[in-house]
This record gives sequence, C-alpha cells and structure tokens, in this order.
Amino acid sequence: MLECLTLYSDGGARGNPGPAAIAFLAVTVSGQVIKADARFIGEATNNQAEYTALIAALEFARTFKAQEVTCHLDSELVAKQLKGQYKVKNAELRVLWNKTVELKGYFKKTCFVHVPRTNPFIQQADALVNKTLDARG
Repeated sequence: MLECLTLYSDGGARGNPGPAAIAFLAVTVSGQVIKADARFIGEATNNQAEYTALIAALEFARTFKAQEVTCHLDSELVAKQLKGQYKVKNAELRVLWNKTVELKGYFKKTCFVHVPRTNPFIQQADALVNKTLDARG
C-alpha cells in the first residue's frame, strides 16, 4: 500500500472521433515510475480518450491501495469538469465523468491538476499514446 501516488494520464484520437488510445504513468513521491500502461480503445473522441485514460489510472491506483492520488492531465476541459468549474453537457462524457467520480470515492484525497503538454511525464504518456496508435496502423 502506498500513501500517495501521482498519476499522469493522456488520451488521444486520430480524427475526432477516430482510432483512439490511452496511456498513464503512476509515480511515487520519490519520483519512481511504478507503472506505465497504454492501450488501444477503439473509436473515440479526444475527450472520451482523456477520461478513459484517467479512469484506467485511477483503477490502477485503487488496486495499489493508494490513500491519496494527484491526477495530472493536459486536458483543461476534463480537469475543470472534475473540479466543478465546467458543466458536463455531453451525455457520453457524463457517463465517464460519473465513473471517475465513483473511483474518486475510493481515496481519502483526490486532486485533479491541469498541466501543460510540456510536463515530462505527460510527454511520456503522450508518446505511449502515439506509439500505441502507430502500432495499430
């Protein structure tokens, strides 16, 4: 069990919607990457992929029994929706938002932080997304 875990997630689609992939990194307080994962998710929008990546990261953190998670995302929309600053108007995103909020309940503390695409961990996640999409042709 880890007390605190930092998650970096990214999702992307080629076309909107189009073939999509997700990736995340789970990082300890000391900066050690303990999990890097990426997968193809089929046809999705960019925003759906961003949420799906975050959900995968939170599910990993849950199995790791982390007590606190800080989630870094380069999607301003998703970060602001989860902080209650933007409404979730899209029905498909609402389903993913609900799942994210449900997962949030498994942790003592959850923070969602919008970070720039220049963040080194986000760049790693983005590279995993693109590598996964490239492998699909």
